[in-house]
Amino acid sequence: MKTYPTPHDSLFKKFFSDVSVARDFLCTHLPLSLQRLCDFSTLAITTCSFVDDDLGTQHSDMLYSVQTTSGPGYIYCLIEHQSQPDKLMAFRLMRYSIAAMHNHILQGNRTLPLVIPLLFYHGEKTPYPYSVCWYDCFHDPARAKDIFSEAFSLVDLTVIPDEEIKTHKKVALLEYVQKHIWVRNFGQYLQDFSHLLEISSLTKDQVKSLLNYLAIRADIIDTKEFLDKLVKSAPDHRKEVMTIADYLEQQGLQKGLQKGLQKGLQKGLQKGLQKGLQKGRDEARAEIARNLLSLGMDTLDVMHSTGLTENEVIALSSQVV
Repeated sequence: MKTYPTPHDSLFKKFFSDVSVARDFLCTHLPLSLQRLCDFSTLAITTCSFVDDDLGTQHSDMLYSVQTTSGPGYIYCLIEHQSQPDKLMAFRLMRYSIAAMHNHILQGNRTLPLVIPLLFYHGEKTPYPYSVCWYDCFHDPARAKDIFSEAFSLVDLTVIPDEEIKTHKKVALLEYVQKHIWVRNFGQYLQDFSHLLEISSLTKDQVKSLLNYLAIRADIIDTKEFLDKLVKSAPDHRKEVMTIADYLEQQGLQKGLQKGLQKGLQKGLQKGLQKGLQKGRDEARAEIARNLLSLGMDTLDVMHSTGLTENEVIALSSQVV
């Protein structure tokens, strides 16, 4: 939806597009702890705006770049000029700040910048009625703070012992395959794979997807032998295994056909090229022969000079004017 500037927006942009005005504003209102991070002599205006189109008549924003004691950074200033304050404004500030970080990464930077969000409010209600701490936007702020102020949870399959993975019930087989998918010759894990396949109680579609993934991604020296052994060791999934086997056979035939066609095409091109080169050489010799004949050279000498036969030279002599 296209939005148009409002009187609030125009006034705001007129003042805050002046770096000297923005610098005075930030030095007046930013907490001292944040001011100490910033070198305001480097303050500059960017052209980015992250406000949603449907909120363009209610908010304006300015993004300033600034050098900080921790490297490049930004100050994101959002002005709210609506009569009803937004209870989730802190979340919007966080979302827009993350958008500024993302834009920084898209410019080729490899680390995230510091982004300082700032809400400039001048609504009818006073004071501003909602928290500007984004944790307070959650139903359980304390739990949200625990989650987002600590390192995120990590499931690192590469360090989990196989025997522990085997106890993970329905997800065990998926984790086992993902852990070992990069090894050379996955066939060495057939026994464990078959056992987990039998006890995991997976759906037929899940089994089929897993087998298809193995067929495409795993390094299996002899896929047919692997599947044949799998049928014997996991007979309950014979149908799914055979479906993948048939698919691989069809893929093999198709690959063989494509390879044959490509080889035939290359051979045809090569033959055509050789034929074209030979034709070019023949035409060149004929042209040389005609030139020699026009100079009065006899047939025998022309034959020796060009490698043409007597009949070919005689035929060319009729073309010489």
